[in-house]
Amino acid sequence: MIASVRGTLLFSGVDHCIVETGGVGLQVFAPKPVLASLGEIGVEVRLYTHLHIREDQLALFGFTTTDQRYLFEILIGVSGIGPKVALSLLSSATPDELRNAIAGGDTVRLARVPGIGKKTAERLVLELKTKFAVKGGPLPAGAVAVLAGVDTDLADMLVNLGFSAGEASAAMAALPADAPPELEDRLRLALRYFGSV
Repeated sequence: MIASVRGTLLFSGVDHCIVETGGVGLQVFAPKPVLASLGEIGVEVRLYTHLHIREDQLALFGFTTTDQRYLFEILIGVSGIGPKVALSLLSSATPDELRNAIAGGDTVRLARVPGIGKKTAERLVLELKTKFAVKGGPLPAGAVAVLAGVDTDLADMLVNLGFSAGEASAAMAALPADAPPELEDRLRLALRYFGSV
């Protein structure tokens, strides 16, 4: 797994950039806000990455934060959501706005994203709503950001313990909707997931 890339920005296009590291130019697909934030050609950049493997292709996807990468991995886990559609979603809103739209069941907003129709928007809400909500309804404003920060730390801790990013994502996705917000409690629950697999 290629977890991050640091190097010189050689090119920045509509949907990807090229980062040279160790004499090799890597094509990295990224959401529009990430590409817009990279700066001028020739600067050093660092991207957190996800290596997507298919039978006929290897593709590298880059993000400025581990939270963006984590949300990308959650999105591509939904049936019918491929990497390009996940990038469209992350290009259309911040991670917090996306979580709030999904938790709040805002299929109208989601369906406006290129590549997302009404049925796909409904599937997103159906499969992910409980991951981004607490008992009693959607997370209140500001709580999503706090929880996202805790889950970013949790993902990093699980990876540091030797689990892959995919395994960490699966364990975090399995956390109950009413899991406590404290990092230690969430880590304990996430580790239980590996005992039950």
